[in-house]
This record gives sequence, C-alpha cells and structure tokens, in this order.
Amino acid sequence: MASTSAISEDGLFRDSLLSSTLTASLPPSCILRPLRKSDYASGFLDCIQLISDVGSITEKAWNERYDWMATKGEGTYYVVVIEYQGRVIGTGRLIVERKFGRSLGLAGLIKDVAIATDHQGKDLGRMILEALRHIAVELGCYKCILNCKPQNVGFYTKCGYENSGFEMALYFGERTAAESANKQNS
Repeated sequence: MASTSAISEDGLFRDSLLSSTLTASLPPSCILRPLRKSDYASGFLDCIQLISDVGSITEKAWNERYDWMATKGEGTYYVVVIEYQGRVIGTGRLIVERKFGRSLGLAGLIKDVAIATDHQGKDLGRMILEALRHIAVELGCYKCILNCKPQNVGFYTKCGYENSGFEMALYFGERTAAESANKQNS
C-alpha cells in the first residue's frame, strides 16, 4: 500500500484533502502527496518542463514562489505530486476560483498535469486528475475545468471531462503571436 508521506516535511496543503482510496491504489513505491518546498531538487521542474518552458529558476526564486503560494495564496493553490524513489514523476495543480456567481461558488481550474515520459501509460495522469477532483469536491467546488491540446482531448474525455468551449489566449512580452501559436500546437 502506498503512503502519502515519505518524510515529515509539510506540504503546500494538508494531506487529509487527499483521497485515501486513491492513495492506496497507486502502483508500488509511488507516493501521492502535496508539493513540498524541497521538490525543487526532486524533479518537479523536470515534469513541468514537459508541458511548458520553465526557464531558469533559482532555488531562492523557487522558495519565494512556494512561500507566497503557501501564505498569500493559501486556499487557492493545490499542487499534487506523485513521487517514486525520491523523484517527482507526476504533478497537477488545482486553482480554486472564488466567484460572485453561483451564490459565491467555488470553481476549480486544473492546470499543469504532467507525467515523466518514462512513467506515462501507467494510469498516473488519471490518478492525478482524480486527486485534484477529490480535493475540489472536498473544498466545495461546483465544477472543475481545464484546457488541453487537441491531441489530449481523448484522454480527458476518458477521465469524464466534456468539451465546453474553446481556449483563447493573449500573450504579453517578447513572445510573438506566431511563437505563441506554435508553442500551443507543439
């Protein structure tokens, strides 16, 4: 049976938000847990690099972002990871939006789902999505939404998600519209 905690370091959110049933169903030696500050050195950014340009992030900058998310962003950011043999091999993020509509409802936005290349095809992506869905339900969200590339629609459909529109983006800075379009389609 898999565990939710390999060491005693506190995570970005409380472990009790994770599904014990899901945690128990992980492959051997896999641990589902909240992101930790120490994950800077555990492969987290390698996972994110699979889906986004990470850039050059120093440990100091990482720690500042983590601390901000844990304090000012508390109750908004829920980053889960799957750890295998001391390395982060999968991740996903839930952002909780506080709305004025839906009687001041909460909506979950799922972002940055990534599984290390050598661990894909083992149902870990679905498990990350299920972990984020469980957290959203526990927090009282009335829905979860996500954006994905066209080639990933089939996967998300198998996980219960429905097409509900189109993603539109407007990028700022040095990136041109063509570069943005190429990045989204790659």
